Amino acid sequence: MATVAYLGPAGTFSEAAVRRLGDVDALPARSIPEALDLVRDGAVDSALVPLENSLEGSVPVTLDNLLSGPPLRIVGEVVLPVSFALTARVPLDEVRTVASHPHALAQCRAFLRAKLPHATTVEVLSTAAAARAVAEGTVDAGICAPIAATTLGLPLAAEDIGDRPDTATRFVQVVTGAPGPAPTGNDVTSLAVYIAHDRVGALLSVLTELAVRGVNLTRIESRPTGERLGRYVFLLDCAGHVAEPRVGEALLGLRRVCAEIRFLGSYPRDVDDAPVPAPAGMSDADLLASEAWLSGLRGMFQA
Repeated sequence: MATVAYLGPAGTFSEAAVRRLGDVDALPARSIPEALDLVRDGAVDSALVPLENSLEGSVPVTLDNLLSGPPLRIVGEVVLPVSFALTARVPLDEVRTVASHPHALAQCRAFLRAKLPHATTVEVLSTAAAARAVAEGTVDAGICAPIAATTLGLPLAAEDIGDRPDTATRFVQVVTGAPGPAPTGNDVTSLAVYIAHDRVGALLSVLTELAVRGVNLTRIESRPTGERLGRYVFLLDCAGHVAEPRVGEALLGLRRVCAEIRFLGSYPRDVDDAPVPAPAGMSDADLLASEAWLSGLRGMFQA
């Protein structure tokens, strides 16, 4: 049975996402960097870590750890709907401290303002750790996944307290040294692109390489490289698989215009909606037909 590391302790949304992978041995880690290091060290087969949230955006610690150290490759994703609950050991009007993960606190701002305006928020490493802090009596209340409160036998003071009812978190499964998944027809390719900072229009060149081949860019954001102010790496998610002709051609183009590229993986999307079709004349079939036409022309000059 494959072993998958995740952000522990038990009862986190990360554990719920791991359960979506099927029959695996879930191993809780104390932090996201620790979960990824377990993969790099060969202690586990893979790790499932949060990458972005539909309300709060990316998870910087995950991005930074994918960009540094020995390369890891994404082989899958899990998109998990997120529903927050409040567990408390005192009545709401007596709550003075509320603990949770920073992202959970940020996604429940409206509830905190309306119901617990005088409470002090306490940041902890995970939503499960918040529930445990309530059980241990170190805080009055905690924002967590309902399963965490149930596991610890804690009462639920309020449910579905998130600012947005349709919030979801995207998790990625990362490995090292294992073969990547084959194309499914509904895939995403993730890249870290280091542009040539000494060239005007360097980012435009990157976007152009994708656009002219009809490759849909589904996500772009920047992270500082740590070298100095103004130096950024751009993280891209593109629709398609590296084995597909258009995506492969786009990567060849990016390799020519970028200072460096870190390939993060091509893997199936965990969504029901169909990918955006390529513009007219830019499909894989159009590309292959054009290559066949060019091959025919070149054949006229062969002895």
